[in-house]
Parts: sequence; C-alpha cells; structure tokens
Amino acid sequence: MMIEDFGVRVASVWEGLRSTTRKLVERALQSPTFTAAPSQRGEGRPYDARADWELSRLLAALDERSAEAVASLNEEQEKELRRVADTTALVLQNQTQSAEVFAQLVARAHRVRDYARIDQLADTLAMRFAPSEICELARSGNPVVRALAQEALAQTPTSTLIGLLADPIDAEIARDALERQATEYGSEEARRVVNILDQTDTAEDDL
Repeated sequence: MMIEDFGVRVASVWEGLRSTTRKLVERALQSPTFTAAPSQRGEGRPYDARADWELSRLLAALDERSAEAVASLNEEQEKELRRVADTTALVLQNQTQSAEVFAQLVARAHRVRDYARIDQLADTLAMRFAPSEICELARSGNPVVRALAQEALAQTPTSTLIGLLADPIDAEIARDALERQATEYGSEEARRVVNILDQTDTAEDDL
C-alpha cells in the first residue's frame, strides 16, 4: 500500500516529515508486536518535541481521511488507512510529553469508544507529565481529558500540590485537588491545608 493511496493531504503531510520521524512510523508498521508501552518522563531517548508535532499532524490527517473515506477507498485501503492511523497514535502514545498531543489522543480514543486506550493514557499521566502540565490538562475544554487530569492530581502527593498553590495559574486547580484529597481520600494533611486556605479567604473577605 502506497501512502499516496490515502489522498493528497495525507501524502503531503507524510512527505513533510523528517526522515527520522517517518522511520518511527515505518518501524512500528513493520513490527507485528508493536504495542503501547508507558514510560517515565525522560526515560530512553531524548524527547523530540518536533517529532510529536509532526506525528500529531499526520494523525490528524489520517483520521480526517478515514472519516471521509467511505465513498473513495476500497475495503483493503480503508483497513490499511486505519492501521496506519492506529499505529501513528501508538507511536505518539509511547513518546509524547505534550499536553496538547495527550488531549488529542484521549479525544480520539473517546471518539471511537476505545476505553481500554483511555485507561492506558490515564496511566501515563503521572509518569510522563509534570504537575503543572497536568494542571494545564485539568483546564482542558474536553471533559474526558479534564476528568483524567483531575483524577491524576487528586492522587498526586499533597506536598506537590501545596507547592502549586504559589502559582497564580495553577493554584485554583491545586486547591480543588487538595479538597478532593481531604474529602474523598481522608488526607489529614490536605484537610489542614484546605482549612488554612479557607481561613485566609475569610480574613480577606472581612478586610
């Protein structure tokens, strides 16, 4: 199957990939056992943000083509198109450290009702992303992405969340996570912090 069979846009994005990025997909396509393999942040080869961006564009083009391919591709071509798209998504899942790409992958899995994939993505959050990046995801417009990030933050060490309170952007998200730890997980440390925050708010209101 030639990439040109998938249409002009897919072919154009494919040709625009650097050779190193293209080889990531080609190797995965050639591997009969290629699967998702969650890894720690910074583990393995250095993170390549440009490869993430390129693969994200490729995946978007493949998914767009798949959505419109009913009348223009035969059954074999459609099957191969889905295989290339799914493999590209797995390559991204295995390497991404981009909150934007993570949100793209979650939205894609939710769209096709691949709940096992959503669970796998959720498992990578705390391992792959810094707390501030998870806070960014907790502000996502996608409710599924937002829920996954909020759950990850609720399981983040309380001391880490306390550190985020000094950030004017992340403070509200961190406070919500502390309140969940206090009420849902029974954390005494989180309860003390929330009480202090509530008292501070009351004092400020009285001024």
